[in-house]
Amino acid sequence: MEAALAHRRAPVPAAADAAILTLTVAGQLCGVPVLGVRDILGPQAITPIPLAPPEVAGGLNLRGRIVTAVDLRRRLGLPPRNPAGPPPMSVVVEGGGELYALLADSVGDVLALPESGLAPNPPTLDPLWQGVCAGVHQNVPDGGEAPGRLLIMLDVERVLDIG
Repeated sequence: MEAALAHRRAPVPAAADAAILTLTVAGQLCGVPVLGVRDILGPQAITPIPLAPPEVAGGLNLRGRIVTAVDLRRRLGLPPRNPAGPPPMSVVVEGGGELYALLADSVGDVLALPESGLAPNPPTLDPLWQGVCAGVHQNVPDGGEAPGRLLIMLDVERVLDIG
């Protein structure tokens, strides 16, 4: 009986594994540490903030609290989202004691990736991306038959360092 129960239990990530929430921005697979994620929201009404930096899409209401929405496409120097396409998803994170919503094209799964598999940023990575990336995971399974994709780990504190 114990063997049958053990077989049905969900695998627990090893201590050397990090839980990563995956998200996609302009087709690029990115990740943030799941322990830093406070909420995941579907499409939200975003109110522009006058005189805000271009990376700030505006503010949104999260249960009565105003949260600054950061457009990851703009922050990462990518082309703007197609207005006719699906609206962005919001990954709510904390930075400097405040909540921020990172606007991503889509939000994926939570993966347990070995911390030993986090490689330094490749020298060919765009300098803007190098400034906000904590490293890369290679050959991350994407659920399909492809061998895997490159996942860029975002350093949330550096992403939020908008100036």
